[in-house]
Amino acid sequence: MEIPFTKMHGCGNDFIFLDCLKNDIPNLGAMAGKLCDRRFGIGADQLLTVHPSEVADFKMGIYNADGSQVEMCGNGIRCFAKYVYEHGLTQKQELEIETLAGIIRPRIVGELVEVDMGEPILEGRKIPVDADGRIINYPLTVDGKTYKVTCVSMGNPHCVLFLDDIDSIDLEKIGPRFEHHAFFPKRVNTEFIKVLSPNEVNMRVWERGAGETWACGTGASAVTVAGVLAGKTERNLALHLKGGDLFIEWCENNRVYMTGAAEEVFHGTVRVT
Repeated sequence: MEIPFTKMHGCGNDFIFLDCLKNDIPNLGAMAGKLCDRRFGIGADQLLTVHPSEVADFKMGIYNADGSQVEMCGNGIRCFAKYVYEHGLTQKQELEIETLAGIIRPRIVGELVEVDMGEPILEGRKIPVDADGRIINYPLTVDGKTYKVTCVSMGNPHCVLFLDDIDSIDLEKIGPRFEHHAFFPKRVNTEFIKVLSPNEVNMRVWERGAGETWACGTGASAVTVAGVLAGKTERNLALHLKGGDLFIEWCENNRVYMTGAAEEVFHGTVRVT
């Protein structure tokens, strides 16, 4: 069977899109593992699927490169908005997208996409982590070293560390130790942050089920919230990631807004068995 696909990226966080509006494609988790493989497949961080929705304009499925399904992806939903608009699936520039994290509302603004990421979840058990209350500058021992972490959910769990040096970190080693730590019952995405000023940071990210990625939209949103809570940054933040820049604002109404690019790379067909 041959399936048409489109490859897109947001700040280097790359995705394979499959249109499931008219036809269901079986075993999407297993297919994600094959298609996302960078040697034997198309290569991507995640597989994103477009489905009809009874409560929104579209429904987005999100599958990691290891086949696991997750709730939300900030860079992915920017690409999703561009995909459905530029492929003629909708004429709307302000959309409602159903995700496992709820209804997300992206808006196409010229070449960029702004996304209302919703309100952060700060209660520990709801993030979830294995502790009550807010997790702000919380001492967490990982691989024999104690870090001060601040945890936030943006529909998916994030652990944020503010460090003096992030360039020399061996993320291939330490990333999985955070991801699979017993403190995080559903695993966790981990952001390693160097503060440049109250409105500017450098960021590296280890995403659960995907490894180190070039960008993470929910992660950048969580970093902005965590920076305010930990007294490191202000509510407007420019984040420099490996694949480009994201701009986040945590507004006084408690909603987080993300703005960034989304670009199509190529499209084609792939044979699957």
